[in-house]
Amino acid sequence: MGQCSASLEKSSPKALGPGFRRDERKGILLGIVLACAGIVSPVLAQDAPVTSVPAASDWRTVSPENLLVIDTNRGRILVEMAPEAAPLHVERMRVLARRAFFDGIVFHRVIDLFMVQTGDPLGNGEGQSPYPDLTAEFTFRRGPETPFTPVAEPAGSMLGFMNSLPIQTQPTALMPTTADGKVHGWGTYCPGVAGMARGDAPDSANSHFFLMRQPYPALDKRYTIWGRVVSGLDVVRAIKTGDPANNGMVPSEPDIMTRVRVAVDLPVEERPVVQVLDTGSATFRTQAEAARQARGADFSICDIDLPVQVSGSPAPAA
Repeated sequence: MGQCSASLEKSSPKALGPGFRRDERKGILLGIVLACAGIVSPVLAQDAPVTSVPAASDWRTVSPENLLVIDTNRGRILVEMAPEAAPLHVERMRVLARRAFFDGIVFHRVIDLFMVQTGDPLGNGEGQSPYPDLTAEFTFRRGPETPFTPVAEPAGSMLGFMNSLPIQTQPTALMPTTADGKVHGWGTYCPGVAGMARGDAPDSANSHFFLMRQPYPALDKRYTIWGRVVSGLDVVRAIKTGDPANNGMVPSEPDIMTRVRVAVDLPVEERPVVQVLDTGSATFRTQAEAARQARGADFSICDIDLPVQVSGSPAPAA
Protein backbone atom coordinates (compact mmCIF):
# COMPACT_ATOMS: atom_id res chain seq x y z
CA MET A 1 0.00 0.00 0.00
CA GLY A 2 3.02 2.28 0.44
CA GLN A 3 3.38 2.82 -3.31
CA CYS A 4 -0.30 3.70 -3.65
CA SER A 5 -0.06 6.11 -0.72
CA ALA A 6 2.81 7.86 -2.42
CA SER A 7 0.82 8.13 -5.64
CA LEU A 8 -2.11 9.69 -3.81
CA GLU A 9 0.13 12.20 -2.11
CA LYS A 10 1.99 13.13 -5.31
CA SER A 11 -1.24 13.39 -7.33
CA SER A 12 -2.89 15.96 -5.09
CA PRO A 13 -4.83 18.72 -6.93
CA LYS A 14 -1.89 21.06 -6.47
CA ALA A 15 0.60 18.52 -7.86
CA LEU A 16 -1.56 17.86 -10.92
CA GLY A 17 -1.07 21.45 -11.99
CA PRO A 18 -3.30 24.16 -13.48
CA GLY A 19 -4.11 22.20 -16.65
CA PHE A 20 -7.08 20.50 -14.99
CA ARG A 21 -10.18 21.92 -13.38
CA ARG A 22 -10.89 21.07 -9.75
CA ASP A 23 -13.55 18.47 -10.60
CA GLU A 24 -11.19 16.81 -13.10
CA ARG A 25 -8.50 16.59 -10.41
CA LYS A 26 -11.02 14.92 -8.13
CA GLY A 27 -11.72 12.40 -10.88
CA ILE A 28 -8.01 11.66 -11.17
CA LEU A 29 -7.74 11.07 -7.45
CA LEU A 30 -10.80 8.79 -7.55
CA GLY A 31 -9.18 6.76 -10.31
CA ILE A 32 -6.04 6.34 -8.22
CA VAL A 33 -8.11 5.17 -5.24
CA LEU A 34 -9.89 2.61 -7.44
CA ALA A 35 -6.59 1.39 -8.87
CA CYS A 36 -5.08 1.01 -5.42
CA ALA A 37 -8.16 -0.92 -4.32
CA GLY A 38 -7.50 -3.37 -7.14
CA ILE A 39 -10.79 -2.86 -8.99
CA VAL A 40 -9.49 -1.16 -12.12
CA SER A 41 -10.04 -3.45 -15.11
CA PRO A 42 -7.26 -3.45 -17.72
CA VAL A 43 -8.54 -2.88 -21.25
CA LEU A 44 -8.28 -5.73 -23.72
CA ALA A 45 -6.67 -7.95 -21.08
CA GLN A 46 -5.72 -11.39 -22.28
CA ASP A 47 -5.96 -12.87 -18.77
CA ALA A 48 -9.62 -11.90 -18.28
CA PRO A 49 -12.06 -14.74 -17.54
CA VAL A 50 -13.34 -16.20 -20.80
CA THR A 51 -16.95 -17.35 -20.70
CA SER A 52 -17.01 -18.76 -24.23
CA VAL A 53 -14.50 -19.38 -26.99
CA PRO A 54 -14.94 -17.04 -30.00
CA ALA A 55 -15.61 -18.70 -33.33
CA ALA A 56 -13.80 -17.52 -36.46
CA SER A 57 -16.89 -15.51 -37.44
CA ASP A 58 -16.87 -13.67 -34.08
CA TRP A 59 -13.78 -11.63 -34.96
CA ARG A 60 -13.90 -8.20 -36.61
CA THR A 61 -10.84 -7.10 -38.59
CA VAL A 62 -9.88 -3.46 -37.93
CA SER A 63 -9.72 -1.45 -41.15
CA PRO A 64 -6.08 -0.57 -41.94
CA GLU A 65 -7.30 2.94 -42.80
CA ASN A 66 -8.38 3.30 -39.15
CA LEU A 67 -5.40 1.57 -37.55
CA LEU A 68 -2.65 3.85 -36.22
CA VAL A 69 0.66 2.06 -35.70
CA ILE A 70 2.77 3.79 -33.03
CA ASP A 71 6.25 2.32 -32.66
CA THR A 72 8.14 3.45 -29.56
CA ASN A 73 11.41 2.61 -27.85
CA ARG A 74 9.25 0.58 -25.40
CA GLY A 75 7.36 -1.39 -28.03
CA ARG A 76 4.40 -1.11 -30.39
CA ILE A 77 1.02 0.51 -29.67
CA LEU A 78 -1.90 -0.08 -32.02
CA VAL A 79 -4.83 2.36 -31.91
CA GLU A 80 -8.15 1.82 -33.64
CA MET A 81 -9.24 5.29 -34.69
CA ALA A 82 -12.93 6.22 -34.51
CA PRO A 83 -13.97 8.55 -37.35
CA GLU A 84 -17.61 8.04 -36.34
CA ALA A 85 -16.84 9.88 -33.08
CA ALA A 86 -14.32 12.52 -34.22
CA PRO A 87 -13.82 12.74 -38.00
CA LEU A 88 -11.80 15.96 -37.88
CA HIS A 89 -9.39 14.66 -35.25
CA VAL A 90 -8.97 11.29 -36.95
CA GLU A 91 -8.16 13.01 -40.22
CA ARG A 92 -5.61 15.20 -38.43
CA MET A 93 -3.93 12.10 -37.00
CA ARG A 94 -3.81 10.55 -40.48
CA VAL A 95 -2.34 13.70 -42.01
CA LEU A 96 0.36 14.05 -39.36
CA ALA A 97 1.26 10.35 -39.51
CA ARG A 98 1.51 10.50 -43.30
CA ARG A 99 3.87 13.44 -43.05
CA ALA A 100 6.03 11.60 -40.47
CA PHE A 101 5.33 14.49 -38.08
CA PHE A 102 5.29 12.27 -34.99
CA ASP A 103 8.52 10.42 -35.75
CA GLY A 104 11.08 11.19 -33.05
CA ILE A 105 8.65 13.06 -30.79
CA VAL A 106 8.88 12.27 -27.07
CA PHE A 107 6.29 11.47 -24.40
CA HIS A 108 6.85 14.74 -22.60
CA ARG A 109 4.15 14.47 -19.92
CA VAL A 110 3.33 11.20 -18.17
CA ILE A 111 1.30 10.80 -14.97
CA ASP A 112 1.15 7.32 -13.47
CA LEU A 113 -2.36 5.91 -12.95
CA PHE A 114 -3.58 8.54 -15.41
CA MET A 115 -2.20 9.03 -18.95
CA VAL A 116 0.79 9.56 -21.27
CA GLN A 117 0.94 12.69 -23.45
CA THR A 118 2.90 13.34 -26.63
CA GLY A 119 2.62 15.12 -30.00
CA ASP A 120 4.69 18.21 -29.17
CA PRO A 121 7.63 18.71 -31.58
CA LEU A 122 9.39 20.90 -29.00
CA GLY A 123 9.00 18.33 -26.23
CA ASN A 124 8.18 20.91 -23.57
CA GLY A 125 4.43 21.35 -23.95
CA GLU A 126 4.73 24.56 -25.98
CA GLY A 127 4.90 23.27 -29.57
CA GLN A 128 2.35 22.04 -32.07
CA SER A 129 1.92 21.21 -35.74
CA PRO A 130 1.79 23.95 -38.43
CA TYR A 131 -1.88 23.18 -39.09
CA PRO A 132 -4.81 25.18 -37.67
CA ASP A 133 -6.35 24.23 -34.35
CA LEU A 134 -9.31 21.87 -34.51
CA THR A 135 -12.96 22.41 -33.69
CA ALA A 136 -13.88 20.36 -30.60
CA GLU A 137 -15.68 17.06 -31.14
CA PHE A 138 -16.61 16.26 -27.55
CA THR A 139 -19.83 14.56 -28.66
CA PHE A 140 -21.18 13.11 -31.89
CA ARG A 141 -24.54 12.25 -33.42
CA ARG A 142 -25.45 8.55 -33.42
CA GLY A 143 -27.91 7.33 -36.04
CA PRO A 144 -29.39 3.94 -36.97
CA GLU A 145 -26.42 3.34 -39.28
CA THR A 146 -23.83 3.87 -36.52
CA PRO A 147 -22.27 0.60 -35.32
CA PHE A 148 -23.41 0.32 -31.70
CA THR A 149 -23.90 -2.55 -29.27
CA PRO A 150 -25.64 -1.63 -25.97
CA VAL A 151 -24.58 -3.39 -22.79
CA ALA A 152 -26.46 -1.43 -20.12
CA GLU A 153 -29.26 1.12 -19.92
CA PRO A 154 -28.97 3.37 -16.88
CA ALA A 155 -31.77 5.90 -16.45
CA GLY A 156 -32.01 8.18 -19.47
CA SER A 157 -29.01 6.80 -21.37
CA MET A 158 -27.34 3.73 -22.86
CA LEU A 159 -23.83 2.34 -22.41
CA GLY A 160 -22.18 0.25 -25.09
CA PHE A 161 -19.51 -0.08 -27.75
CA MET A 162 -19.02 1.57 -31.11
CA ASN A 163 -16.55 -0.93 -32.52
CA SER A 164 -13.82 -0.99 -29.83
CA LEU A 165 -14.72 2.41 -28.35
CA PRO A 166 -16.78 2.47 -25.13
CA ILE A 167 -19.47 5.12 -25.39
CA GLN A 168 -22.47 6.57 -23.61
CA THR A 169 -25.43 7.79 -25.61
CA GLN A 170 -28.98 8.97 -25.45
CA PRO A 171 -31.54 6.17 -25.89
CA THR A 172 -32.19 4.85 -29.37
CA ALA A 173 -35.92 5.37 -28.71
CA LEU A 174 -35.37 9.13 -29.01
CA MET A 175 -34.20 8.95 -32.63
CA PRO A 176 -37.70 9.29 -34.18
CA THR A 177 -38.24 12.48 -32.16
CA THR A 178 -35.15 14.40 -33.35
CA ALA A 179 -34.85 16.55 -36.47
CA ASP A 180 -31.98 14.51 -37.91
CA GLY A 181 -33.15 11.14 -36.63
CA LYS A 182 -30.04 10.84 -34.45
CA VAL A 183 -29.10 11.17 -30.79
CA HIS A 184 -26.07 12.47 -28.90
CA GLY A 185 -23.23 10.11 -28.03
CA TRP A 186 -19.80 10.51 -26.49
CA GLY A 187 -16.79 8.35 -25.74
CA THR A 188 -15.83 7.52 -22.19
CA TYR A 189 -12.28 7.56 -20.85
CA CYS A 190 -11.56 3.92 -20.11
CA PRO A 191 -7.99 2.53 -20.14
CA GLY A 192 -6.45 2.76 -23.58
CA VAL A 193 -8.79 5.45 -24.86
CA ALA A 194 -7.03 8.07 -27.02
CA GLY A 195 -7.86 11.71 -26.43
CA MET A 196 -6.72 15.03 -27.85
CA ALA A 197 -5.03 17.47 -25.48
CA ARG A 198 -5.91 21.15 -25.70
CA GLY A 199 -5.51 24.50 -23.99
CA ASP A 200 -8.18 26.34 -22.04
CA ALA A 201 -10.22 27.07 -25.18
CA PRO A 202 -12.42 24.17 -26.35
CA ASP A 203 -11.28 24.58 -29.98
CA SER A 204 -7.53 24.55 -29.29
CA ALA A 205 -6.54 20.92 -29.96
CA ASN A 206 -3.84 20.57 -32.59
CA SER A 207 -1.27 17.76 -32.43
CA HIS A 208 -0.87 16.84 -28.76
CA PHE A 209 -2.63 13.63 -27.82
CA PHE A 210 -2.80 11.33 -24.81
CA LEU A 211 -3.43 7.65 -24.13
CA MET A 212 -5.12 6.58 -20.91
CA ARG A 213 -3.38 4.28 -18.45
CA GLN A 214 -6.47 4.02 -16.22
CA PRO A 215 -10.13 5.15 -16.38
CA TYR A 216 -10.99 8.82 -15.72
CA PRO A 217 -14.64 9.54 -16.50
CA ALA A 218 -14.21 13.14 -15.28
CA LEU A 219 -12.66 13.87 -18.71
CA ASP A 220 -15.75 12.71 -20.64
CA LYS A 221 -17.20 15.36 -22.98
CA ARG A 222 -14.33 17.74 -22.16
CA TYR A 223 -11.55 16.37 -24.35
CA THR A 224 -12.16 14.90 -27.81
CA ILE A 225 -11.86 11.11 -28.00
CA TRP A 226 -10.57 9.85 -31.36
CA GLY A 227 -9.75 6.17 -30.77
CA ARG A 228 -8.65 3.41 -28.43
CA VAL A 229 -5.57 1.25 -27.93
CA VAL A 230 -6.41 -2.27 -29.10
CA SER A 231 -2.92 -3.68 -28.54
CA GLY A 232 -0.01 -2.37 -26.47
CA LEU A 233 -1.63 -1.06 -23.31
CA ASP A 234 1.27 -2.69 -21.48
CA VAL A 235 3.58 -0.44 -23.51
CA VAL A 236 1.51 2.63 -22.60
CA ARG A 237 1.81 1.73 -18.93
CA ALA A 238 5.57 1.13 -19.23
CA ILE A 239 6.38 4.60 -20.59
CA LYS A 240 8.61 6.60 -18.27
CA THR A 241 6.65 8.74 -15.82
CA GLY A 242 7.26 12.41 -15.13
CA ASP A 243 7.64 14.58 -12.07
CA PRO A 244 4.34 14.82 -10.12
CA ALA A 245 5.49 18.13 -8.67
CA ASN A 246 5.77 19.55 -12.20
CA ASN A 247 2.44 18.44 -13.65
CA GLY A 248 3.90 15.16 -14.89
CA MET A 249 6.58 16.68 -17.13
CA VAL A 250 9.38 14.18 -17.80
CA PRO A 251 12.59 15.94 -16.71
CA SER A 252 15.15 13.89 -18.67
CA GLU A 253 15.50 11.01 -21.13
CA PRO A 254 11.80 10.71 -21.99
CA ASP A 255 10.56 7.77 -24.01
CA ILE A 256 10.03 8.40 -27.71
CA MET A 257 7.83 7.57 -30.68
CA THR A 258 10.23 6.20 -33.28
CA ARG A 259 7.68 5.90 -36.09
CA VAL A 260 3.93 6.54 -36.45
CA ARG A 261 2.04 5.41 -39.54
CA VAL A 262 -1.48 4.57 -40.65
CA ALA A 263 -1.44 0.82 -41.27
CA VAL A 264 -2.82 1.13 -44.81
CA ASP A 265 0.26 3.19 -45.77
CA LEU A 266 2.69 0.45 -44.75
CA PRO A 267 3.82 -2.17 -47.27
CA VAL A 268 1.61 -5.23 -47.00
CA GLU A 269 4.48 -7.32 -45.70
CA GLU A 270 5.02 -4.82 -42.84
CA ARG A 271 1.35 -4.27 -42.00
CA PRO A 272 -0.08 -5.65 -38.73
CA VAL A 273 -3.52 -7.24 -38.92
CA VAL A 274 -5.71 -6.68 -35.87
CA GLN A 275 -8.86 -8.61 -35.07
CA VAL A 276 -11.11 -7.60 -32.18
CA LEU A 277 -14.02 -9.59 -30.82
CA ASP A 278 -17.06 -8.31 -32.73
CA THR A 279 -19.33 -6.55 -30.26
CA GLY A 280 -22.29 -7.65 -32.36
CA SER A 281 -21.52 -11.32 -31.77
CA ALA A 282 -23.28 -13.67 -29.37
CA THR A 283 -19.90 -14.41 -27.78
CA PHE A 284 -19.45 -10.76 -26.90
CA ARG A 285 -22.96 -10.52 -25.44
CA THR A 286 -22.23 -13.54 -23.25
CA GLN A 287 -18.97 -12.06 -22.00
CA ALA A 288 -20.53 -8.63 -21.43
CA GLU A 289 -23.35 -10.12 -19.39
CA ALA A 290 -20.82 -12.09 -17.33
CA ALA A 291 -18.96 -8.85 -16.56
CA ARG A 292 -22.21 -7.13 -15.54
CA GLN A 293 -23.18 -9.98 -13.25
CA ALA A 294 -19.73 -10.10 -11.67
CA ARG A 295 -19.67 -6.37 -10.88
CA GLY A 296 -23.32 -5.94 -9.95
CA ALA A 297 -24.22 -2.42 -8.87
CA ASP A 298 -20.58 -1.35 -9.33
CA PHE A 299 -20.57 -2.21 -13.05
CA SER A 300 -18.77 0.19 -15.38
CA ILE A 301 -18.40 0.04 -19.15
CA CYS A 302 -14.64 -0.07 -18.45
CA ASP A 303 -15.11 -3.49 -16.80
CA ILE A 304 -15.64 -5.15 -20.19
CA ASP A 305 -12.48 -6.49 -21.81
CA LEU A 306 -12.43 -6.99 -25.58
CA PRO A 307 -10.25 -9.92 -26.70
CA VAL A 308 -7.85 -9.04 -29.52
CA GLN A 309 -5.48 -10.98 -31.73
CA VAL A 310 -2.68 -9.49 -33.82
CA SER A 311 -0.99 -11.14 -36.77
CA GLY A 312 1.21 -10.00 -39.63
CA SER A 313 4.53 -8.22 -39.32
CA PRO A 314 5.94 -7.82 -35.79
CA ALA A 315 7.08 -4.47 -34.49
CA PRO A 316 10.59 -3.45 -35.57
CA ALA A 317 13.33 -3.67 -32.98
CA ALA A 318 13.45 -0.57 -30.79
